[in-house]
Amino acid sequence: MTAAQRINGALRRVPTGAIYIVGALPAFWFLYLGLTGGLGVEPIKALEHELGQFGLKLFVAVLAVTPLRNLTGISLIRFRRALGLLVFYYIALHLLVWLFLDVQIWSQIWADILKRPYITIGMTGFVLLIPLALTSNDWSVRKLGAARWRFWHRLSYPAAILGAIHFVMLEKTWQIEPLAYLGVILVLLALRIRPSRGRVTA
Repeated sequence: MTAAQRINGALRRVPTGAIYIVGALPAFWFLYLGLTGGLGVEPIKALEHELGQFGLKLFVAVLAVTPLRNLTGISLIRFRRALGLLVFYYIALHLLVWLFLDVQIWSQIWADILKRPYITIGMTGFVLLIPLALTSNDWSVRKLGAARWRFWHRLSYPAAILGAIHFVMLEKTWQIEPLAYLGVILVLLALRIRPSRGRVTA
């Protein structure tokens, strides 16, 4: 038995429900830090940043599932749906903190979306995630059919790129960390393309 087979055997014993529970906990930790002064002098901005960045980290994990399987034989496919829904959960929280704790002035929100490119890009990425979250269930796979379902879920690719660009533009200067996220996401997406046929793997 290979190392990949042993790892896959151990992973099969992990319930997918545990991924949802463990994955949701950091949000409460970030909130606790914000309430207790652990996020610095601007806790709302810091909370907004932590939630968005954690969502982007999970996005990287989702995109890495297929390349990891192709390159090493280790399969996390059964956890991909949970990870994808956690991406939506954190990005939605990131957006809610911006709406209700940061901006607060509702008349300003639409103006910011239209006038600030990094907000426009981030909001577009979030909108692309909505149909993915709504159809991340077995009923939707049966209703849409596997081929159509996969087509819609490839919206995650531009959504991930837009999220990384949003992070790069948010920093306003050329910082290594946001560029690293963008670079990793582009590499992971490139690894999903089958060179022989130019097809994108699932």
